[in-house]
Amino acid sequence: MKTKPYLELADLKAIAAAAEAEALANHWAVTIAIVDDGGHLLWLQRLDGAAAISSLIAPAKARTSAMGRRESKVYEDIINGGRFSFLSAPTLDGMLEGGVPIVKDGQCLGAVGVSGVKSTEDAQIARAGLAAIGL
Repeated sequence: MKTKPYLELADLKAIAAAAEAEALANHWAVTIAIVDDGGHLLWLQRLDGAAAISSLIAPAKARTSAMGRRESKVYEDIINGGRFSFLSAPTLDGMLEGGVPIVKDGQCLGAVGVSGVKSTEDAQIARAGLAAIGL
């Protein structure tokens, strides 16, 4: 039987703190979501001033990234490239840039999703969170 790493509470706190620091340093009001490899919400943090809708979009981006084992931007690019039928993909509702998978030793442990500013900035915040745990 194989074993695999998984996210612990200390990891969640480190990711969230680094993502929050990146957002605050840039004066960005966002929501930060972290999910496990099955897309189940482990952490949700809505910064002061973040739009209410971002608390739904951030977890959706994270879930899409974790379930697909790739950045959510991949799906946005597929759709923008003209494959509109991909919008009917089941359970994927966060097909916008800003979801980044958490991958260690080739295993997806979950994902970080951020919503509230430009999609490229959302992804920047998510990546800052991953850097805090050396990924």
